[in-house]
Amino acid sequence: MEAVFFDMDGLLVDSEKVWLEIETEVMARLGAVWTIEHQARLVGGSMERAVAYMLAVSGADVPPGTVRDWMVEGMVGRLSLGVPVMPGAGELLAALRAEGVPVALVTSSLKDIAEAALGAVGRHLFDAVVTADDVRRTKPDPEPYLTAAAMLDVEPVRCVVLEDSPTGVAAATAAGCAVVAVPSLLPIDPAPGRLVVDSLTAVSVTDLRGLVRV
Repeated sequence: MEAVFFDMDGLLVDSEKVWLEIETEVMARLGAVWTIEHQARLVGGSMERAVAYMLAVSGADVPPGTVRDWMVEGMVGRLSLGVPVMPGAGELLAALRAEGVPVALVTSSLKDIAEAALGAVGRHLFDAVVTADDVRRTKPDPEPYLTAAAMLDVEPVRCVVLEDSPTGVAAATAAGCAVVAVPSLLPIDPAPGRLVVDSLTAVSVTDLRGLVRV
């Protein structure tokens, strides 16, 4: 195992509740109602996809850039107040650092949102950070994980990805990485090269190493 890549929202930090709050507030400004079922359609996706969906659902005549700004301002403001780290994530990150395993954060969130969330974890704990601002195609395209592998000069097939969404799992699998999935809003089925668990508290560095078969 040459490196481990952490997803952010719902995997590293408990931010899906924050997303739901901000999306609900933005939709109210658009004159519409937002539900967790709407949120489930967007989990793991890009800001552009979220904005387009929210405008389609609301039917509001508001520029996409304005909605994007509302979302970013709301998320950065809320995350800057602090966000809980997901169970087991901090401990696993610390164990990887102790063993000298390179670690990257790979998220579909924009850079400003990622940096705000990393305040709760520690930006210094990651050897690389890949956000939506760093790629042309976000998850489920493999580009984010291939970019992280290139930044760390490692082979994707010798890396393990930690994800919570089918979109993220698809991206990691397409990149050739092994996957540990901790489903949040949507179910994820077991598959070859993929370990599905209820929490990262059930995962050790040894478990991660065991997923790499190359």
